[in-house]
Amino acid sequence: MNRRRLIVGYVLVAAGAVLFSSKAIFVKLAYLERADAALMLAWRMLIALPIFAAVGVFAWLARRAAGAPMPKAALTLRALLTGFVGYYLAMILDFEGLLYISAQLERLVLFTYPVFVMLLGAAFFGGRLSFRGLAAAAVTYLGLAAVFAADMSEGSADVTTGTGLVLGSALAFALYQLLAKNLIAAMGSTLFTSLALSAAAVAGIAHFAVASGGFDLAVTPHYFLLAAGTGIFATVLPSFLVNAGMARIGPQSTAMISILSPLLTIYFAVVFLGEAFTLFDAIGTALILGGIGFYTWDDLRDPAA
Repeated sequence: MNRRRLIVGYVLVAAGAVLFSSKAIFVKLAYLERADAALMLAWRMLIALPIFAAVGVFAWLARRAAGAPMPKAALTLRALLTGFVGYYLAMILDFEGLLYISAQLERLVLFTYPVFVMLLGAAFFGGRLSFRGLAAAAVTYLGLAAVFAADMSEGSADVTTGTGLVLGSALAFALYQLLAKNLIAAMGSTLFTSLALSAAAVAGIAHFAVASGGFDLAVTPHYFLLAAGTGIFATVLPSFLVNAGMARIGPQSTAMISILSPLLTIYFAVVFLGEAFTLFDAIGTALILGGIGFYTWDDLRDPAA
């Protein structure tokens, strides 16, 4: 892997992480008006689905015009199933978890997924575990634990429930990262992202219809704007950016660099939601930055690894 390709991959993933970090803020603000996870997910996907579908059609036609081999039906089905597992399940568990815990804790728990990426990758996908990678992960998750322990010390049943739901979301997203790698290589990041997230969008809309017994999607203009922000800026744009970056640097590097997102969510939560920033938050932030910095430096120093 050449150095320039690696750097471009890091930039794409980091940009996606910045946008992904806004998701919890949009959702929490919407919950102040109407705390309904299925409704928010349905609106997010209703807004995102036409964009994913349009980009997917464009990518399909572009491949055909270029004479590139078209994905076979089995490959397309795998992409759709990967989107269902990685995005629909991850999203509904995450949105439900946000009903119970703060935006800061949600983002930190969600980004335990690099641990699952490393372990599942080594166990089932032929990945490798290095001492330096594990050391960087240990430092990073020590920082996460500092913030996590502060919230859990209150002993709230809501914190336990929300944390469990978001942890399930992290596991689903880690599986998506690993399943997506070969599919992206086979059909390109744009077409794969369009197929995978279109499947997740349809599943999310269907979930709302079943859970609510219909399609009563009436909301206020303010709620709709928050849903639109979630759909476009926290879903569509970062999804394409992260997948394009992952095609260059792989799922483990993507998982580690994307840990920047919790730091930004903490900042946004303090500014826009008025959540407290404690000493534990400061210690955790410093440790996370240290872990990310070491991992990035080590990966750039040895791009062939």
